[in-house]
Amino acid sequence: MAVVSNGTTLIDNGALDPAVPTGSLILLSTQTASASANISFTSGIDSTYDSYVFKFINIHPASGSIFQFNMSTDGGSTYAVTKTTTVFNAIHNESDTAAALTYRSGSDLAQSTAFQDLRSGNTGSGADECISGFLTLFNPASTTYVKHFISRSNNLENAYSADSYVAGYGNTTSAINAVRFQMSSGNIDDGIIKLYGVK
Repeated sequence: MAVVSNGTTLIDNGALDPAVPTGSLILLSTQTASASANISFTSGIDSTYDSYVFKFINIHPASGSIFQFNMSTDGGSTYAVTKTTTVFNAIHNESDTAAALTYRSGSDLAQSTAFQDLRSGNTGSGADECISGFLTLFNPASTTYVKHFISRSNNLENAYSADSYVAGYGNTTSAINAVRFQMSSGNIDDGIIKLYGVK
């Protein structure tokens, strides 16, 4: 038995001690895009779970543009929650001639109601280009605290792999009960988004 730096106990085979809670994902809904202006989740986000995970899979834009999201406190009538966020990414191209790790000040928000980019640049519209990743929303039903979220994604554009990290909070103590995904311009041509509750 060993203890890692944060005090978590591991049993001899390297697995977590059975007493450590790990949680499980409960699939709540699945939506598939087909030349869709947006994909909105207007039910299933409530006090049932402490956190919710959206997995977006092979999101392909109709035209090269940026995958984004926003939140709602009125069941999806409006998507304009005030947000403060931070964004950075790592890129590397297929020819191994360019690589970088960069803070993306053009994609972060400071007390803005705008849609939040989940990638710091365009996802290409080529036949094989898409973006995949996840967004975790923490305790959206709280009426005491702001609403933290974290996203990580990878996308392909012009032979570049871009690994993007986005985090921030919706600066509201109202419950978040709907989430919308869209491209910064044009439709979502294809792709799947799944909503999970974390048990």
